[in-house]
Amino acid sequence: MIVAPSVLSLDFTDTRTQIEELNASDAAWMHFDVMDGHFVPNLSFGPDILKAFCKISPLFKDVHLMVSDPLTYSTIFLEAGADLVTVHYEAMEEDQIRPFAQRIHSLGKKAGLSIKPKTPVEVLKPYLADFDLFLIMSVEPGFGGQKFHAEAVGRIRTLRKWIDEAGVAALIEVDGGINEETGAMCRMAGCDVLVAGSYVFKNDIKKAVQSLE
Repeated sequence: MIVAPSVLSLDFTDTRTQIEELNASDAAWMHFDVMDGHFVPNLSFGPDILKAFCKISPLFKDVHLMVSDPLTYSTIFLEAGADLVTVHYEAMEEDQIRPFAQRIHSLGKKAGLSIKPKTPVEVLKPYLADFDLFLIMSVEPGFGGQKFHAEAVGRIRTLRKWIDEAGVAALIEVDGGINEETGAMCRMAGCDVLVAGSYVFKNDIKKAVQSLE
């Protein structure tokens, strides 16, 4: 299991200490939520913040774009140091989705595709071979600290079945309301990457990460 703590829940009055604790934990990834105040009703980080984190952490930079113009912002955040950029299906035209993944791959980076809780999981099926990761949102995107939507477990299970049947190597990531209990539910359903914000940064970071593995 890959654990990807979301720095949206970081205590920014003590950033360096918490990042050092995160670096010393078993977490392999750092999840970076980008919100534009339009696609979702919240604002978060710009590329300069990502550049700063790249200087103080060797963790894989997993960037989740919750923005209305993912094509423009994907380039900006790749240049800032993202290793993987995930965009929302709902923010793209159908004819943009596959070319987006191809462009990201041409730059030597990884591409992800995400869906909101109310978007049918079936929309991902045509793209199983095109993306490195599929992100199932288990809360409505926009704010941290929300309660896990149990319906996500069935969506993960369905997607896992499709990926295995297709014989592709795409990972399944889940984000929203993840803690030890809900993380175990997702893991059993076939999830590969757990994103957790409040649960990690509002507790003992090392122990919280270990409980999710």
